[in-house]
Amino acid sequence: MDNIEISRVATKKELRRFVRFNYELYKDNPYAVPDLLEDTMETFDRKKNPAYRFCETELFLARREGKIVGRVAAIINHRANETWNERHVRFGWIDFIDDLDVARALLEAVERWGREKGMNHIVGPLGFTDMDLEGMLTDGFDQLSTMCTIYNYPYYPELVQKLGYVKETGWVERKVMVPRGGHEANMQKYFKVGELVQQRYGYKIRRFKSKGEIRRLGYVQKVLGVVNRAYAKLYGYSQLDDCQMNVYADKFLMLLNKRYLSVVENAEGEVIAIGVCIPSLSRAIQKAKARLFPFGWWHIAKALWFDKHPQILDMLLVGVLPEYRDKGANALIFSQIIPEANKDGYEWAETHPQLETNEASQAQWKNLECKIHKRRAAFGKDL
Repeated sequence: MDNIEISRVATKKELRRFVRFNYELYKDNPYAVPDLLEDTMETFDRKKNPAYRFCETELFLARREGKIVGRVAAIINHRANETWNERHVRFGWIDFIDDLDVARALLEAVERWGREKGMNHIVGPLGFTDMDLEGMLTDGFDQLSTMCTIYNYPYYPELVQKLGYVKETGWVERKVMVPRGGHEANMQKYFKVGELVQQRYGYKIRRFKSKGEIRRLGYVQKVLGVVNRAYAKLYGYSQLDDCQMNVYADKFLMLLNKRYLSVVENAEGEVIAIGVCIPSLSRAIQKAKARLFPFGWWHIAKALWFDKHPQILDMLLVGVLPEYRDKGANALIFSQIIPEANKDGYEWAETHPQLETNEASQAQWKNLECKIHKRRAAFGKDL
Protein backbone atom coordinates (compact mmCIF):
# COMPACT_ATOMS: atom_id res chain seq x y z
CA MET A 1 0.00 0.00 0.00
CA ASP A 2 3.06 2.28 -0.11
CA ASN A 3 1.96 3.83 -3.39
CA ILE A 4 -1.54 4.74 -2.11
CA GLU A 5 -1.90 8.21 -0.63
CA ILE A 6 -4.85 9.02 1.62
CA SER A 7 -5.76 12.69 2.02
CA ARG A 8 -8.56 14.54 3.78
CA VAL A 9 -10.91 16.72 1.76
CA ALA A 10 -10.24 20.28 2.89
CA THR A 11 -11.41 22.56 0.07
CA LYS A 12 -14.50 22.99 -2.10
CA LYS A 13 -12.42 21.99 -5.12
CA GLU A 14 -11.46 18.75 -3.41
CA LEU A 15 -15.10 18.17 -2.45
CA ARG A 16 -16.12 18.44 -6.11
CA ARG A 17 -13.48 15.83 -6.94
CA PHE A 18 -14.82 13.64 -4.14
CA VAL A 19 -18.35 13.86 -5.56
CA ARG A 20 -17.40 13.49 -9.22
CA PHE A 21 -15.27 10.39 -8.65
CA ASN A 22 -18.50 8.40 -8.40
CA TYR A 23 -19.59 9.65 -11.83
CA GLU A 24 -16.21 8.94 -13.40
CA LEU A 25 -16.12 5.40 -12.01
CA TYR A 26 -19.60 4.55 -13.31
CA LYS A 27 -20.08 6.73 -16.38
CA ASP A 28 -20.11 3.74 -18.76
CA ASN A 29 -22.31 1.56 -16.55
CA PRO A 30 -25.94 1.39 -17.80
CA TYR A 31 -27.35 0.52 -14.35
CA ALA A 32 -25.64 3.05 -12.10
CA VAL A 33 -27.29 6.36 -11.18
CA PRO A 34 -24.45 8.68 -10.15
CA ASP A 35 -24.47 11.18 -7.30
CA LEU A 36 -26.14 14.41 -8.38
CA LEU A 37 -23.36 16.99 -8.04
CA GLU A 38 -25.33 19.90 -6.65
CA ASP A 39 -27.32 17.75 -4.24
CA THR A 40 -24.28 15.96 -2.84
CA MET A 41 -22.32 19.19 -2.50
CA GLU A 42 -25.13 20.51 -0.30
CA THR A 43 -25.16 17.29 1.73
CA PHE A 44 -21.56 17.99 2.74
CA ASP A 45 -22.13 21.72 3.32
CA ARG A 46 -22.11 22.34 7.07
CA LYS A 47 -24.30 25.42 6.63
CA LYS A 48 -26.97 23.64 4.59
CA ASN A 49 -27.15 20.16 6.12
CA PRO A 50 -28.70 20.31 9.61
CA ALA A 51 -27.35 16.84 10.40
CA TYR A 52 -24.01 18.50 11.12
CA ARG A 53 -25.54 19.75 14.37
CA PHE A 54 -25.30 16.22 15.77
CA CYS A 55 -22.88 14.54 13.36
CA GLU A 56 -19.15 14.71 12.81
CA THR A 57 -17.60 13.78 9.49
CA GLU A 58 -14.33 13.56 7.64
CA LEU A 59 -13.97 12.86 3.92
CA PHE A 60 -11.03 10.93 2.49
CA LEU A 61 -9.65 10.51 -1.02
CA ALA A 62 -7.27 7.74 -2.11
CA ARG A 63 -4.74 8.49 -4.83
CA ARG A 64 -2.22 6.40 -6.69
CA GLU A 65 0.43 8.30 -8.63
CA GLY A 66 -1.70 11.42 -8.29
CA LYS A 67 -4.86 9.83 -9.71
CA ILE A 68 -7.96 9.45 -7.53
CA VAL A 69 -8.75 5.74 -7.10
CA GLY A 70 -11.22 5.85 -4.19
CA ARG A 71 -13.25 7.92 -1.75
CA VAL A 72 -15.06 7.46 1.55
CA ALA A 73 -16.91 9.51 4.16
CA ALA A 74 -16.39 8.84 7.88
CA ILE A 75 -19.43 9.82 9.96
CA ILE A 76 -20.30 9.77 13.64
CA ASN A 77 -24.00 10.29 14.30
CA HIS A 78 -24.04 11.16 18.00
CA ARG A 79 -27.84 11.23 18.11
CA ALA A 80 -28.10 7.67 16.80
CA ASN A 81 -25.29 6.49 19.08
CA GLU A 82 -27.10 7.92 22.10
CA THR A 83 -30.41 6.39 20.99
CA TRP A 84 -28.94 2.93 20.50
CA ASN A 85 -26.32 3.17 23.29
CA GLU A 86 -23.49 2.57 20.84
CA ARG A 87 -20.13 4.04 19.87
CA HIS A 88 -20.23 3.51 16.13
CA VAL A 89 -18.43 5.26 13.33
CA ARG A 90 -20.11 4.94 9.94
CA PHE A 91 -18.54 4.73 6.52
CA GLY A 92 -20.53 6.04 3.58
CA TRP A 93 -20.19 7.38 0.03
CA ILE A 94 -17.56 4.70 -0.49
CA ASP A 95 -16.26 4.01 -3.98
CA PHE A 96 -13.02 2.42 -5.14
CA ILE A 97 -11.41 0.70 -8.08
CA ASP A 98 -11.16 -3.09 -8.06
CA ASP A 99 -8.14 -3.19 -5.77
CA LEU A 100 -8.00 -4.69 -2.28
CA ASP A 101 -5.22 -2.33 -1.17
CA VAL A 102 -7.29 0.73 -2.11
CA ALA A 103 -10.33 -0.57 -0.21
CA ARG A 104 -8.12 -1.36 2.78
CA ALA A 105 -6.50 2.10 2.79
CA LEU A 106 -9.88 3.86 2.69
CA LEU A 107 -11.48 1.79 5.44
CA GLU A 108 -8.38 1.96 7.64
CA ALA A 109 -8.57 5.76 7.38
CA VAL A 110 -12.15 5.63 8.72
CA GLU A 111 -11.15 3.13 11.39
CA ARG A 112 -8.27 5.31 12.65
CA TRP A 113 -10.46 8.39 12.72
CA GLY A 114 -13.17 6.50 14.57
CA ARG A 115 -10.77 5.21 17.20
CA GLU A 116 -9.38 8.72 17.67
CA LYS A 117 -12.96 9.83 18.42
CA GLY A 118 -13.51 7.05 20.95
CA MET A 119 -15.58 4.74 18.75
CA ASN A 120 -15.37 0.97 19.12
CA HIS A 121 -17.22 -0.28 16.03
CA ILE A 122 -17.40 0.60 12.33
CA VAL A 123 -20.39 -0.07 10.07
CA GLY A 124 -21.60 0.95 6.62
CA PRO A 125 -22.33 2.04 4.10
CA LEU A 126 -24.61 4.42 5.99
CA GLY A 127 -25.21 8.15 5.67
CA PHE A 128 -25.81 10.88 8.20
CA THR A 129 -29.40 9.61 8.62
CA ASP A 130 -31.73 7.05 7.04
CA MET A 131 -32.73 9.67 4.48
CA ASP A 132 -29.27 9.33 2.93
CA LEU A 133 -27.99 6.49 0.78
CA GLU A 134 -27.33 3.28 2.70
CA GLY A 135 -26.64 -0.40 2.13
CA MET A 136 -24.07 -1.93 -0.23
CA LEU A 137 -25.61 -3.70 -3.20
CA THR A 138 -25.04 -7.47 -2.96
CA ASP A 139 -27.48 -8.72 -5.61
CA GLY A 140 -29.19 -7.09 -8.57
CA PHE A 141 -26.17 -5.63 -10.32
CA ASP A 142 -28.00 -5.93 -13.65
CA GLN A 143 -30.96 -3.82 -12.44
CA LEU A 144 -31.33 -0.07 -12.92
CA SER A 145 -30.57 1.82 -9.72
CA THR A 146 -32.54 4.75 -8.33
CA MET A 147 -31.57 8.27 -7.29
CA CYS A 148 -32.07 7.36 -3.62
CA THR A 149 -30.10 4.12 -3.47
CA ILE A 150 -26.49 2.99 -3.84
CA TYR A 151 -25.22 1.20 -6.90
CA ASN A 152 -21.86 -0.53 -6.70
CA TYR A 153 -19.86 -3.09 -8.62
CA PRO A 154 -19.96 -6.75 -7.45
CA TYR A 155 -16.38 -6.56 -6.22
CA TYR A 156 -17.28 -4.12 -3.44
CA PRO A 157 -18.84 -6.61 -0.98
CA GLU A 158 -16.24 -9.22 -1.93
CA LEU A 159 -13.31 -6.96 -1.02
CA VAL A 160 -14.97 -5.54 2.10
CA GLN A 161 -15.53 -9.04 3.45
CA LYS A 162 -11.92 -9.99 2.67
CA LEU A 163 -10.96 -7.14 5.01
CA GLY A 164 -12.78 -8.80 7.91
CA TYR A 165 -16.15 -7.03 7.66
CA VAL A 166 -19.28 -9.12 8.22
CA LYS A 167 -22.89 -8.53 7.29
CA GLU A 168 -24.85 -6.86 10.11
CA THR A 169 -28.19 -6.30 8.44
CA GLY A 170 -29.77 -6.52 5.00
CA TRP A 171 -32.37 -4.81 2.86
CA VAL A 172 -34.46 -5.95 -0.09
CA GLU A 173 -36.09 -4.01 -2.90
CA ARG A 174 -39.01 -5.11 -5.01
CA LYS A 175 -40.26 -4.50 -8.49
CA VAL A 176 -44.03 -4.19 -8.01
CA MET A 177 -46.13 -4.44 -11.16
CA VAL A 178 -48.92 -1.89 -11.50
CA PRO A 179 -52.17 -3.92 -11.40
CA ARG A 180 -54.29 -3.79 -14.52
CA GLY A 181 -57.99 -4.52 -14.81
CA GLY A 182 -58.93 -7.90 -13.39
CA HIS A 183 -55.98 -8.16 -11.02
CA GLU A 184 -56.90 -9.45 -7.57
CA ALA A 185 -55.65 -6.22 -5.98
CA ASN A 186 -58.10 -4.23 -8.06
CA MET A 187 -61.10 -6.45 -7.36
CA GLN A 188 -60.71 -7.60 -3.79
CA LYS A 189 -57.84 -6.53 -1.62
CA TYR A 190 -56.88 -2.89 -1.45
CA PHE A 191 -60.02 -1.26 -2.78
CA LYS A 192 -62.51 -3.32 -0.77
CA VAL A 193 -60.37 -3.22 2.36
CA GLY A 194 -59.94 0.52 1.85
CA GLU A 195 -63.69 1.02 1.64
CA LEU A 196 -64.23 -1.16 4.70
CA VAL A 197 -61.78 0.67 6.98
CA GLN A 198 -63.18 4.02 5.94
CA GLN A 199 -66.65 2.87 6.97
CA ARG A 200 -65.59 1.02 10.13
CA TYR A 201 -62.87 3.29 11.51
CA GLY A 202 -63.54 6.60 9.82
CA TYR A 203 -60.21 6.70 7.98
CA LYS A 204 -59.93 9.18 5.14
CA ILE A 205 -57.49 10.24 2.46
CA ARG A 206 -56.31 13.83 2.79
CA ARG A 207 -56.40 15.65 -0.55
CA PHE A 208 -54.32 18.72 -1.33
CA LYS A 209 -55.10 21.55 -3.72
CA SER A 210 -51.45 22.47 -4.17
CA LYS A 211 -47.95 21.64 -2.96
CA GLY A 212 -47.96 24.98 -1.15
CA GLU A 213 -50.91 23.79 0.91
CA ILE A 214 -48.90 20.76 2.04
CA ARG A 215 -46.35 23.03 3.70
CA ARG A 216 -48.80 25.71 4.83
CA LEU A 217 -51.01 23.24 6.71
CA GLY A 218 -48.03 21.64 8.44
CA TYR A 219 -48.15 18.34 6.60
CA VAL A 220 -44.39 18.22 6.10
CA GLN A 221 -44.00 17.70 9.85
CA LYS A 222 -47.05 15.41 10.01
CA VAL A 223 -45.82 13.16 7.18
CA LEU A 224 -42.25 12.94 8.42
CA GLY A 225 -43.55 12.58 11.96
CA VAL A 226 -45.13 9.31 10.83
CA VAL A 227 -41.72 8.30 9.44
CA ASN A 228 -40.11 9.03 12.82
CA ARG A 229 -42.62 6.87 14.68
CA ALA A 230 -42.90 4.11 12.07
CA TYR A 231 -39.13 3.73 11.66
CA ALA A 232 -38.13 4.39 15.28
CA LYS A 233 -37.15 0.81 16.08
CA LEU A 234 -35.52 0.02 12.74
CA TYR A 235 -31.80 -0.60 12.43
CA GLY A 236 -29.74 2.48 13.32
CA TYR A 237 -32.59 4.95 12.79
CA SER A 238 -31.87 8.57 13.65
CA GLN A 239 -34.91 10.72 14.49
CA LEU A 240 -35.57 13.71 12.21
CA ASP A 241 -36.11 17.11 13.81
CA ASP A 242 -38.07 20.06 12.39
CA CYS A 243 -35.01 21.62 10.79
CA GLN A 244 -34.18 18.42 8.92
CA MET A 245 -37.80 18.00 7.90
CA ASN A 246 -37.84 21.43 6.30
CA VAL A 247 -34.63 20.70 4.39
CA TYR A 248 -36.03 17.44 3.01
CA ALA A 249 -39.26 19.24 2.11
CA ASP A 250 -37.29 21.81 0.10
CA LYS A 251 -35.51 18.99 -1.70
CA PHE A 252 -38.44 16.71 -2.52
CA LEU A 253 -41.56 18.91 -2.76
CA MET A 254 -40.39 20.29 -6.09
CA LEU A 255 -40.18 16.72 -7.43
CA LEU A 256 -43.57 15.68 -6.06
CA ASN A 257 -46.81 15.31 -7.95
CA LYS A 258 -49.45 15.72 -5.23
CA ARG A 259 -51.47 12.89 -6.79
CA TYR A 260 -48.71 10.56 -5.62
CA LEU A 261 -48.67 11.77 -2.04
CA SER A 262 -50.98 9.48 -0.08
CA VAL A 263 -51.82 10.73 3.42
CA VAL A 264 -54.20 8.63 5.52
CA GLU A 265 -55.87 10.18 8.58
CA ASN A 266 -57.96 8.59 11.32
CA ALA A 267 -61.36 9.85 12.44
CA GLU A 268 -59.69 12.43 14.73
CA GLY A 269 -57.61 13.87 11.86
CA GLU A 270 -54.29 12.37 12.98
CA VAL A 271 -51.99 11.28 10.14
CA ILE A 272 -51.53 7.52 10.56
CA ALA A 273 -50.02 6.37 7.26
CA ILE A 274 -48.17 7.90 4.32
CA GLY A 275 -46.95 6.93 0.87
CA VAL A 276 -44.71 9.12 -1.29
CA CYS A 277 -43.88 8.34 -4.93
CA ILE A 278 -42.14 10.18 -7.75
CA PRO A 279 -41.40 9.28 -11.38
CA SER A 280 -38.09 7.50 -11.75
CA LEU A 281 -35.32 10.01 -12.45
CA SER A 282 -32.65 7.37 -13.05
CA ARG A 283 -32.32 7.74 -16.82
CA ALA A 284 -32.69 11.51 -16.57
CA ILE A 285 -29.76 11.81 -14.14
CA GLN A 286 -27.67 9.57 -16.36
CA LYS A 287 -28.43 11.78 -19.37
CA ALA A 288 -27.68 14.88 -17.30
CA LYS A 289 -24.30 13.36 -16.41
CA ALA A 290 -25.18 13.90 -12.74
CA ARG A 291 -25.32 17.70 -13.03
CA LEU A 292 -28.31 20.02 -12.90
CA PHE A 293 -26.49 22.85 -14.66
CA PRO A 294 -26.14 24.10 -17.24
CA PHE A 295 -28.53 21.73 -19.08
CA GLY A 296 -29.08 18.72 -16.86
CA TRP A 297 -32.23 20.23 -15.32
CA TRP A 298 -34.05 19.80 -18.65
CA HIS A 299 -33.69 16.00 -18.59
CA ILE A 300 -35.07 15.91 -15.04
CA ALA A 301 -37.93 18.30 -15.84
CA LYS A 302 -38.83 16.18 -18.86
CA ALA A 303 -38.98 13.02 -16.74
CA LEU A 304 -41.10 14.74 -14.09
CA TRP A 305 -43.63 16.57 -16.22
CA PHE A 306 -43.37 15.84 -19.94
CA ASP A 307 -42.78 12.10 -20.30
CA LYS A 308 -45.81 10.73 -22.15
CA HIS A 309 -44.75 7.10 -21.69
CA PRO A 310 -43.46 6.74 -18.12
CA GLN A 311 -42.33 3.29 -17.07
CA ILE A 312 -41.11 3.29 -13.48
CA LEU A 313 -42.53 4.89 -10.34
CA ASP A 314 -40.15 5.22 -7.38
CA MET A 315 -41.70 4.64 -3.96
CA LEU A 316 -39.63 6.95 -1.76
CA LEU A 317 -41.45 6.37 1.51
CA VAL A 318 -44.16 4.12 2.88
CA GLY A 319 -44.91 4.36 6.58
CA VAL A 320 -47.73 3.26 8.88
CA LEU A 321 -47.90 4.01 12.59
CA PRO A 322 -47.29 0.78 14.56
CA GLU A 323 -50.73 0.73 16.18
CA TYR A 324 -52.44 0.88 12.75
CA ARG A 325 -50.42 -1.73 10.84
CA ASP A 326 -53.06 -4.42 11.22
CA LYS A 327 -56.02 -2.12 10.67
CA GLY A 328 -56.00 -1.61 6.92
CA ALA A 329 -54.30 1.79 6.75
CA ASN A 330 -51.84 0.63 4.10
CA ALA A 331 -54.76 -0.50 1.91
CA LEU A 332 -55.84 3.12 1.60
CA ILE A 333 -52.34 4.15 0.52
CA PHE A 334 -52.39 1.71 -2.37
CA SER A 335 -56.02 2.30 -3.24
CA GLN A 336 -55.07 5.92 -3.98
CA ILE A 337 -51.78 5.32 -5.78
CA ILE A 338 -52.74 2.33 -7.97
CA PRO A 339 -55.45 4.16 -10.00
CA GLU A 340 -53.13 7.14 -10.56
CA ALA A 341 -50.31 4.87 -11.73
CA ASN A 342 -52.74 3.08 -14.02
CA LYS A 343 -53.99 6.35 -15.43
CA ASP A 344 -50.47 7.57 -16.19
CA GLY A 345 -49.39 4.29 -17.77
CA TYR A 346 -46.67 3.19 -15.35
CA GLU A 347 -45.56 -0.42 -15.72
CA TRP A 348 -44.07 -1.00 -12.27
CA ALA A 349 -43.07 0.66 -9.03
CA GLU A 350 -39.70 0.34 -7.37
CA THR A 351 -39.88 0.03 -3.59
CA HIS A 352 -37.45 1.74 -1.26
CA PRO A 353 -35.03 -0.60 0.57
CA GLN A 354 -36.80 -2.52 3.33
CA LEU A 355 -35.07 -4.39 6.13
CA GLU A 356 -35.13 -8.15 5.70
CA THR A 357 -36.20 -8.46 9.33
CA ASN A 358 -39.13 -6.05 9.02
CA GLU A 359 -41.89 -8.63 8.60
CA ALA A 360 -44.73 -6.10 8.69
CA SER A 361 -43.17 -4.13 5.85
CA GLN A 362 -42.47 -7.26 3.81
CA ALA A 363 -46.03 -8.53 4.21
CA GLN A 364 -47.71 -5.50 2.65
CA TRP A 365 -46.77 -6.63 -0.87
CA LYS A 366 -48.27 -10.11 -0.64
CA ASN A 367 -51.36 -9.25 -2.69
CA LEU A 368 -49.47 -7.64 -5.53
CA GLU A 369 -47.51 -9.15 -8.39
CA CYS A 370 -43.92 -8.44 -7.42
CA LYS A 371 -40.45 -9.88 -7.01
CA ILE A 372 -37.33 -9.08 -5.04
CA HIS A 373 -34.82 -7.86 -7.60
CA LYS A 374 -32.15 -6.23 -5.42
CA ARG A 375 -30.49 -6.96 -2.10
CA ARG A 376 -28.09 -4.88 -0.08
CA ALA A 377 -26.29 -5.08 3.23
CA ALA A 378 -24.43 -3.12 5.89
CA PHE A 379 -21.07 -4.53 6.90
CA GLY A 380 -19.23 -3.92 10.13
CA LYS A 381 -16.50 -4.98 12.53
CA ASP A 382 -15.17 -4.07 15.95
CA LEU A 383 -12.31 -1.60 16.19
